Amino acid sequence: MDMTAPGGAALAPYDPQYDPLVAPTPGHGTDYAPSYWVASAGTPPADDGPIRRDTDADVVIVGSGFTGLATALFLAREHGIRATVLEANRAVWGCTSRNGGQGQNASGRLYRSQWIARYGKATALKLDAEIRQGFETFKSLVAEFPECEPQPGGHLYIAHRDKKMAFLRQEAEVMRRVFGYDTHILSTDEVQRLYVRDAETFGALHEPDGIGVHPLKLAFGYLRKARELGVKVHPASPVIGFETKGGVHHLRTPGGTVRARAVGFATGGYTSNGLHASLDSKIMPILSNSLVTRPLTAAELEATNFRTTEVITDTRTLRFYYRKLPDQRVQIGSRSSISGADAPNPRHMQVLVNGLHRKFPALKDIRIDYSWWGWVDVSHDMMPRIAQPDPAQTVFYALGYGGNGVSFSAHAGRRMAQRIAGRADAAFELPIYRSALEYPNLFDTVRSRAFAPWRRLGQRFLYHWYHLRDERL
Repeated sequence: MDMTAPGGAALAPYDPQYDPLVAPTPGHGTDYAPSYWVASAGTPPADDGPIRRDTDADVVIVGSGFTGLATALFLAREHGIRATVLEANRAVWGCTSRNGGQGQNASGRLYRSQWIARYGKATALKLDAEIRQGFETFKSLVAEFPECEPQPGGHLYIAHRDKKMAFLRQEAEVMRRVFGYDTHILSTDEVQRLYVRDAETFGALHEPDGIGVHPLKLAFGYLRKARELGVKVHPASPVIGFETKGGVHHLRTPGGTVRARAVGFATGGYTSNGLHASLDSKIMPILSNSLVTRPLTAAELEATNFRTTEVITDTRTLRFYYRKLPDQRVQIGSRSSISGADAPNPRHMQVLVNGLHRKFPALKDIRIDYSWWGWVDVSHDMMPRIAQPDPAQTVFYALGYGGNGVSFSAHAGRRMAQRIAGRADAAFELPIYRSALEYPNLFDTVRSRAFAPWRRLGQRFLYHWYHLRDERL
């Protein structure tokens, strides 16, 4: 892996055990995780180098992933504001270079019938309209950057047990009757004959909206376009201090302090405690593992009947997400390790390998070319927040996608840009805009870093329960 940044500066080696729940910062000039996306994206675009002196900026965005770059892009394009983006490590280093590249018409972890139960039908309809608009924002950016290898066609939601078909039928009916989607229920035979021969399939819900992308190539497109519009992107510039004086925010980095009138946090699963008071312990970072196989042979493609390039998830709580990539490889991911310290343990990779083998027995001996893991930002109520937590402070954040950030991050960035620019919108009355992140209920009494092991204990208990419910009950 290239150990120099675009400007020739030496990079710190990738730390596979980094854990945002206990580490004070995500690093300083650290190299990328060894993902397939990094290996196949080509040379990263130019950036503006680290902060070298005290400087002034109109708006600072912290984090250079999908959300941060989309915010900066829309600030410049739609509001004439040229933001300064601060990134602790390499540009597009965190969630954006480590996900599965699945863009769905969704955000957060809840499905639409749960929106109705939680918010009522009227609000659920408005939220659906906003999420649909978000998917259109994502589609427009994908069309603008075709180098991201888009694979449109929809989303296949596969029942991994027969008992899950009742849930899928109910959800398909709600999506059709209440929200007007052209959803379809597929039988086991239809899935295996027309889409893919997944041995764990008991049927599926097919949704019309879904696009697979090469996430790093897409983000590199965001980065190039943002800089063309005057955005400054500074890697190796972690925020190690934050103070507000006289309404001006002072963000201290190792190379100098950046003063700004407004700040937007877009740090996802890499949000460290101590970064800002409004963010401390408000996100539960969850690890997600991913692997990519070597390209499938013609015989393996026939044996798996991998006809579809649509994005696929299954109905496990700790779901598997998978798809066939444009170069005929298979990518599959799922949750695994509890802590960063334990993340390199081979048994977590084996969970993915076993899942791949169960679903596709013909691939039992296939070589795994790439494997990596990264942190997902999960909120207290499983829904994102694009918020201004204190109306008296010009501090904003867009966080909490719960693994559904590939597509909605584009629109979240657009909405955060709108809020930073001071533009009102009726959508801001929706719960994901109106309320701030709260402490996760399960861990409400263990908020500080000192109690991180207790939060992990609760997570471990939940994972055991989810596995029992998904596989045995």
